[in-house]
Amino acid sequence: MCKVYAKTKGLPKEEWLKLRKNGIGGSDAGAVCGVNPYRSALDVFVDKATEEISDFDNEAMRQGRDLEDYVAQRFCEETGLKVRRSNAMYVNEKYPFMLADVDRLIIGENAGLECKTASPYSFDKWQDGKIPAHYLAQCYHYMAVMGMDAWYLAVIIYGKEFKYIKLERDEEIIENLVRIEQQFWENNVLVKEMPIPDGSKSAEEFIKAHFADSCEGKSVPLVGFDSQLKRRQEIDELLDKLNTEKNAIDQQIKTYMQDAEISENQSFIVSWKNVISNKIDTAKLKLEMPDIYKQFLKPSSSRRFTVKTV
Repeated sequence: MCKVYAKTKGLPKEEWLKLRKNGIGGSDAGAVCGVNPYRSALDVFVDKATEEISDFDNEAMRQGRDLEDYVAQRFCEETGLKVRRSNAMYVNEKYPFMLADVDRLIIGENAGLECKTASPYSFDKWQDGKIPAHYLAQCYHYMAVMGMDAWYLAVIIYGKEFKYIKLERDEEIIENLVRIEQQFWENNVLVKEMPIPDGSKSAEEFIKAHFADSCEGKSVPLVGFDSQLKRRQEIDELLDKLNTEKNAIDQQIKTYMQDAEISENQSFIVSWKNVISNKIDTAKLKLEMPDIYKQFLKPSSSRRFTVKTV
């Protein structure tokens, strides 16, 4: 059911990134299923359906990699189990679009281990048995690819706690996960059909990049969007009401503070300080130094989206 897709020990990072473009990996699963708060299905689509190789990294990701071995050691101490590195990327033979590059395999069990680190600010997301949904999707994805009976998830919450959980194989969850990933791969990635936009920043950036220019005078019939546009009107009205309510709260607090800069209690700190910013008076510059004004003009083009009722 599962076979080695590529050996990863000593593999250059760029080559590893290229291999990941050939299928859906564990870290992609939550995004494809719409449960990853930091990444959308459209992000995965752009990654898989284009030639561009994204090598994005940040300090949190670096620390997560550096502390992976420590999390694995703590897991072994807590459980008495032994683990090993796999040094390979795996593929599901029945569903070759499903890939797995796992942290550790459990010696003596048909199971694996996913190592995580978490900020103390996300402590509440791990309390009372809770597990972030995109991490659950990742673990079940690995079980699906490798035919494992279980997957362990261990996490260090910086300065707070170490904890782990064992997830048993659940065929219903795995069947649904495979179905969603297969639909995404076949209906979006392979045919290069963008997923339905989800309101995310990445969706907006994709649309701006691919539909940057309008064709002057071109018109298309507006078909099938009446319900969405009516809902859009309702949202606009609701936002107006909410903004008015928010402004009223701000005004009440400002009236209470008067000339004070800071007001705080056990739950909140409110700051209302003078801020000085220097801005160029473009109207005056244009009037008094028109030549200089023209030299520093920078044309920009964008498409304005408006909705009106007939």
